[in-house]
Amino acid sequence: MLSKVYGSAVFGVEATTIAVEVNVDGGIGYHLVGLPDNAIRESNFRIAAALLNNGYKIPGKKITINMAPADLRKEGSAYDLTLALGILSASGQIFAEELERYIIMGELSLDGSLQPIKGALPIALKAREEGFKGFILPKVNSREAAIVEGLEVYGVDKIEEVIAYFDKREALEQTHVDIRAEFYKNLDFPEYDFSDVKGQESIKRCMEIAASGGHNIILIGPPGAGKTMLAKRLPSILPPMTLQEALETTKIHSVVGKIKNMGLMCQRPFRSPHHTISDVKFLFVSVIIFIILVLSIVLY
Repeated sequence: MLSKVYGSAVFGVEATTIAVEVNVDGGIGYHLVGLPDNAIRESNFRIAAALLNNGYKIPGKKITINMAPADLRKEGSAYDLTLALGILSASGQIFAEELERYIIMGELSLDGSLQPIKGALPIALKAREEGFKGFILPKVNSREAAIVEGLEVYGVDKIEEVIAYFDKREALEQTHVDIRAEFYKNLDFPEYDFSDVKGQESIKRCMEIAASGGHNIILIGPPGAGKTMLAKRLPSILPPMTLQEALETTKIHSVVGKIKNMGLMCQRPFRSPHHTISDVKFLFVSVIIFIILVLSIVLY
């Protein structure tokens, strides 16, 4: 029996839809093809334990799984839930009529609970673009994905909730985020406020000039002089982000897994390289920060 489930792969800050085709036939064996990396190849052990601990099992038959497009390399453990649902559907253990209308992603623990994934926002954007009905993913990533309007987002804690949704028609709680209300609510409440700085009048004046003119600024001084403290508060006097800038910033942080239980990022980001960082890494971080600042100024 053949079943098809959809997941997604993130390359850079863009997502590509991955079709996971599962075929269960006579014989013995487990064959996973489509350029999966080691984390995906090891998924059968996690899936087997998770299913067994929730009253299901991997059938003792020949299972062939193809991750299409087959010439595109797939990485990470976020396909566990996708593969598990495909196996259950193809082996007839569950009846999942609407399985192909959803993007399903999540890393499985051995007890069936779900671990966070990276890139939920780009995946949700791609899912809406390609006309999928909804996106099922770990609950800690649900607010991040719910930023995308026009897509049903369901955050779940365990695989049994997803099985019950498709097989027993038990409802899942849909995650809703009012993107504009959240954007304007958090816009004027920065985590670090420039008005907190007492004294330091000269450097404060310099930073105000740099912020208003879009100039670079370098802070040099002994430890404890207040360089990091002042730099952390620089974003609070920069022009507020537009909604489009906030979406782009959230997408970048989503890809590297820096957003958990959060919605839209409404404040300009600050990154503080540690004093033990090497020259090469410092140069790399400086270039990244420079690019972000340039993009912010250009878009503004």
